[in-house]
Amino acid sequence: MTPILFAFSSAFTLGLTGLVFHRVHLLSALLCLEGMMLSLYIALSTWSLGMGSASSSALPLFLLAISACEAGAGLAILVATARTHGTDRLQSLNLLQW
Repeated sequence: MTPILFAFSSAFTLGLTGLVFHRVHLLSALLCLEGMMLSLYIALSTWSLGMGSASSSALPLFLLAISACEAGAGLAILVATARTHGTDRLQSLNLLQW
């Protein structure tokens, strides 16, 4: 395994473990998701540079656009839940609780 591939896979794994084990607040979950998306973006960018073809160069830009839309929607949800529930804790967002 090359050091670059190890760095990208460890960054993605750290974001995933942060999402699994430290999901108390919505903001920390969104930051972990954003870290995972950015590590995928950098890995896809280096892969398309390594390929050298023009057809694979649009994929990282598409992933970056999707990541920006995901971040905007996540922040809108964060603001909406902070206004309605008064907190961003994920335990208060469960709709199935009594």
